[in-house]
Amino acid sequence: MQARRIVHQALARLAGHWPALSDRLVASFSPREETTIPWCPVHKPLDQLKIALVTTSGVHHPSQPPFDMLDPQGDPSLRVLSGSAIEEDYTITHDYYDHRDADQDLNVVFPITRLKEMWAAGVIGVLPERHFSFMGHIEGVHIQRLTDEFAPQVAAMAKQDRVDAVLLTPA
Repeated sequence: MQARRIVHQALARLAGHWPALSDRLVASFSPREETTIPWCPVHKPLDQLKIALVTTSGVHHPSQPPFDMLDPQGDPSLRVLSGSAIEEDYTITHDYYDHRDADQDLNVVFPITRLKEMWAAGVIGVLPERHFSFMGHIEGVHIQRLTDEFAPQVAAMAKQDRVDAVLLTPA
């Protein structure tokens, strides 16, 4: 299993250096077919919205368990992130993209600092304390767990926090 992690990490770095390879890797995956897009209309101006971040970049606090990189179908589990602490207290567990730049600047994959600047400038409304992280690259049986178990947990917590919109940041 460790050899598989090394291969995934090497492919991610190579794809970052050679865009043509990246295009071929992306083309080799076929997304799940969806018939409808679950959009919800926004009924408030941007400067009144409470906006949470949801990422698939594998960001988490070091005190939280890392995402499982040994499962070939991915890890559908959720990490709840502290909006006040994540900028100074984070790590990334994800072998399917080259996150060296994000290791240096979290905002590459999780733009919390940019949102705080927008809030301070009055561009957006409130930021909640809780934000959410997943590891992308979920396949097979884990898709069902992601959609039936973990995504509803995020929706319930966002509703509890009175979040009006989420910004989804893939990696």
